[in-house]
Amino acid sequence: MSTHHVPVDHRRAVVIGAGPGLGAGIARRFAREGFALTLVARSQETLDAVAVELRAAGASVDTATADAGDPAAFRAALAALAEQAAPGVVVYNIGLVVSDGLLTSDEDHLVHALTVDVVGALTAAQVLTPAMRADGRGTFLVTGGGPALYPDPEHGTLTIGKSALRSAVTVLHEELADDGVHVASVTVVGVIDPGTALDPDALAEEYWALHAQARGEWTVDTVVDGR
Repeated sequence: MSTHHVPVDHRRAVVIGAGPGLGAGIARRFAREGFALTLVARSQETLDAVAVELRAAGASVDTATADAGDPAAFRAALAALAEQAAPGVVVYNIGLVVSDGLLTSDEDHLVHALTVDVVGALTAAQVLTPAMRADGRGTFLVTGGGPALYPDPEHGTLTIGKSALRSAVTVLHEELADDGVHVASVTVVGVIDPGTALDPDALAEEYWALHAQARGEWTVDTVVDGR
């Protein structure tokens, strides 16, 4: 069956990179609005911890393991989700945050980092936006990073990854907006930490705000500077 023919569930959000920090905050925010959730992460252990909390609060939660660093398996996992219930909202909340240098990283590391930071997001868009496009509405959000705005030599791959992702979001926004699909990013400048300006639940409000924007007023990026 083509994903184009799967009915879109506009009350389901897929959070890719649903860890205990921002991913969980985003999931909580959409659950508060009555959304069913599909949480995606590399490890079932990570997923279970977030899912237990959400279910205790009354949310409907499914989980799926997928590793953005393994492109073919990642695509297959997302395609399986799309066949079950095409989501109306997708959040790509993955970034490889490691200290590294562009002059000292080997080719394998460079390719892996860009695969996780950029290619995974594009794969998710390729797999999960066609049904939205066919239905004439949907939201695809990504988590950007401060190095896209303030290049950081100590986080070389994250700098080029988040810079490329920011450009990709702009391109996808242009390509999909006319078909009713809102593509946008939340660019987080600083370290996400509960109780600070970059508290996960506070940041999650920005994702909800982008989803809730009226068509015709869509923005492409929200910068939250916690420095």
